[in-house]
Amino acid sequence: MRTSVAIIGAGPAGLLLGQLLYQAGIDNVILEQRSADYVLGRIRAGVLEQVTVDLLEQAGAAGRMHAEGLPHDGIELLFGGRRHRIDLHGLTGGKRVMVYGQTEVTRDLMAARAEAGLATVYEAQNVAPLDFDGARPRVRYERDGQTHELECDFIAGCDGFHGVCRASIPADRIRLHEKVYPFGWLGLLADVPPVSSELIYARTERGFALCSQRSATRSRYYLQVPLTEKVEDWSDEAFWDELRLRLDPEAQAHLVTGPSLEKSIAPLRSFVCEPMRFGRMFLAGDAAHIVPPTGAKGLNLAASDVGYLSQALARYYRDGSEEGIDGYSAQCLRRVWKAERFSWWMTSLMHRFPDAGAFDAKVQEAELDYIVHSRAGAMTLAENYVGLPLE
Repeated sequence: MRTSVAIIGAGPAGLLLGQLLYQAGIDNVILEQRSADYVLGRIRAGVLEQVTVDLLEQAGAAGRMHAEGLPHDGIELLFGGRRHRIDLHGLTGGKRVMVYGQTEVTRDLMAARAEAGLATVYEAQNVAPLDFDGARPRVRYERDGQTHELECDFIAGCDGFHGVCRASIPADRIRLHEKVYPFGWLGLLADVPPVSSELIYARTERGFALCSQRSATRSRYYLQVPLTEKVEDWSDEAFWDELRLRLDPEAQAHLVTGPSLEKSIAPLRSFVCEPMRFGRMFLAGDAAHIVPPTGAKGLNLAASDVGYLSQALARYYRDGSEEGIDGYSAQCLRRVWKAERFSWWMTSLMHRFPDAGAFDAKVQEAELDYIVHSRAGAMTLAENYVGLPLE
């Protein structure tokens, strides 16, 4: 079998790239290790930047998002027992974010791909990208007990942090940067109305909390917990009790609780792989970088990566120009490092660190006070939160 672009990974990054290439008339095949149901079962982010919304529109997969998604014009910072609103819309010249779950983004992209009749191979085992340093790369994989090879012009590694693409690159050709945080997020998903119409980011003496949402009837809440915690030790009742203690009185009064649909603990890390191109193989999304979720940047960075890559490949096939391909890594990494900085800053600002003393706590409080009482400070947060423009 042969195609122009072999995409490894059927998460939102791979699916979005496939649709953008299809819209540009470039054939592609997606290989995915897991089943389609497994991919849809992943519970992930739900805040989309305008850039991501625009790319989904370009991909022809934005209809349901516009019908069911929740545009948000602001967020709230809770500290010192009080909430302070950051006017994202007013501070950024009319930009906003869209609250729409990653699971739903994935579902919409799967549906668009199926409607277009594009090839996706699920449950592809022992996937191996080969010969990506030469002119004729290929991907070998196994399915139903048989070995297959997919010949291609380019390979797109959209297979996540633990995927095979980055692992296939010789160690002397890659630079890895990583910061591991000394805590995780305990997340709970429930079919209950959100406690507030906008997201609440809470810095408290008991630790960080986030009140998020997926729809008008489904909420996602998070608690900062030590890395030693285990999800099975947290009953739903214990979670709700702890969340109440981290909220202001008004939010406590409006909090609606219910049985969890899903609970999990996610460790927080910052990670960047440099470069993001190796011959005719490109890394995109979590295969190349991870951000702590505090800044809501993970899915959005993956989207901008494949936006850049689709433009570069479209230019190659249309004009024969390799300029976009050659500049892909540097272009992505400029945006990646800005998002890494913002996510690190938000994480440092809102969480309690185990080794932090009274001085550190006072500095956090002073910086939060500055942000909410300074237009310049609030604007810096707002323009990063809604997403910096693509170059």
